[in-house]
Amino acid sequence: MTKTVPAELLSTIIQSKPEEKILTITDCCEKDITQLLFKYQLTLSILKDPDINTPIPGSFWGDSEAGLIGNTVFVRNDTPIHSLLHETCHYICMDEIRRKDIDTNAEGGYDEENAVCYLQILLANDLSEMTSDRMMQDMDGWGYTFRLGSAKAWFEYDAEDALAWLQHYNLLNSENKPNYSLRTS
Repeated sequence: MTKTVPAELLSTIIQSKPEEKILTITDCCEKDITQLLFKYQLTLSILKDPDINTPIPGSFWGDSEAGLIGNTVFVRNDTPIHSLLHETCHYICMDEIRRKDIDTNAEGGYDEENAVCYLQILLANDLSEMTSDRMMQDMDGWGYTFRLGSAKAWFEYDAEDALAWLQHYNLLNSENKPNYSLRTS
């Protein structure tokens, strides 16, 4: 059930504009990203070709969006961090059968997609140049849509189902922080 969003939060949502520049791979420490992915048995592959027209392997949406094939997340220097974490969280949240054969399309249903968005907000705090608040700004700036008008409003007032999903699959610890495990069932 959706909680009532306080008027002061609604006014900041309406008046605020996202950061002009969405953080990309080049804005974050590669070591931080690699260490985070390693916790989830993932590897990072950064395409070294400087041409932004080079397709990213495993990218479902194309352009600069991250790709996922097997346990490798593919990015270019212009790939947004939110995209990298979104594909990472798909890998974390999918069941073992889908994870074994993943190539480009993470699939999953509505509840899993919400859990992915919630988890990517939490995992943003593991990257020194990113925070949960900055992740939500970048998600809004990129065009993620939430029925309360922003990622922050959704996360704070309408994401109980996503949190419950992550708890159900034991992807969070008792403090509702990532426990760095993969979904097993």
